[in-house]
Amino acid sequence: MDHEATSPENNQDQSINFDSRLNLEELKQAVESLKAQLAKVIIGQEDFIELLIVGLLAEGHVLIEGVPGIAKTITAKLFAKSIKTNFNRIQFTPDLMPSDVLGTSILNSASSNFEFKPGPIFSNIVLIDEINRAPAKTQAALFEVMEERQVTMDGKEYKMDPPFMVLATQNPVEQEGTYALPEAQLDRFIFKIKVEYPNVDQEVQILQSHHQRKDKKPLDMIEAVLTPSLLNTFRSQVNEIIIEEKIINYIAEIVSRTRNHSHLFLGASPRASIAIMNASKAYAAIYGRDFVIPEDVKKVLNPVLRHRIILSPEREMEGMTTENVVEMITKSIEIPR
Repeated sequence: MDHEATSPENNQDQSINFDSRLNLEELKQAVESLKAQLAKVIIGQEDFIELLIVGLLAEGHVLIEGVPGIAKTITAKLFAKSIKTNFNRIQFTPDLMPSDVLGTSILNSASSNFEFKPGPIFSNIVLIDEINRAPAKTQAALFEVMEERQVTMDGKEYKMDPPFMVLATQNPVEQEGTYALPEAQLDRFIFKIKVEYPNVDQEVQILQSHHQRKDKKPLDMIEAVLTPSLLNTFRSQVNEIIIEEKIINYIAEIVSRTRNHSHLFLGASPRASIAIMNASKAYAAIYGRDFVIPEDVKKVLNPVLRHRIILSPEREMEGMTTENVVEMITKSIEIPR
């Protein structure tokens, strides 16, 4: 998908040559366990799964885009089950109201007071299926909770229990009955992951897996391998990953060039720079390095930027993609060494 840089094997080789000041072995093993659990059911989506894990470690929300039937929803559900936390699924529809997501105040007849009844967003991992099917009013209800991890209702703040992560899916093909996500909301997703069709060999494996599984449900095959307390420890380690000034300047230069590029109508915000930095640190950590290298930055550029930058109408009509522009920008900037 978005892996233009060195392979995991190369990254692991690099980690062997340096003494890490952080003990990242437990984090690496937990990541491998997560991948192994999901591999019991999901075939051929290694990049997708790795980006989900990176998003989790970087404390970000993830938008997942792909045509129906390529395991977007089931991967998100299995990913949630592999972590020992609460999970809710919300199906977005055109008639969904903000109170259906956030909750509402109801009258307690016994006390004659209004009491807040939390909505399904109050969970640890929340899967929002077909997020682009709800109108702008409901989309706006997610702004505060995604950014500040809290809901304000009747002047009172209700904090989300950590960890809190939103996984949202959308279908890029079917446009009838859908609403474009506001740019302010898109900017709150650390990644937009494009899930592609499997190749022929992977399709054969999928068929064989379904045949051998018989009536066993996919969710019953997954075990929780990560606890919230351990995840919190890993996130603290990710925050301690070293990122040199030359790498920070590299990130800043890439994002800055999106703001005055002739092919773009809208460039990336400072939130994009922070997302690139945090995701790069998470990538370094899962490969056992306590420092960021340029290849970590390159790996996350497309998933971080593709939903934040907008092509000019002329370039969009020509069939150019945001990925093409990101590639042009990275090729024009000297890689720090």
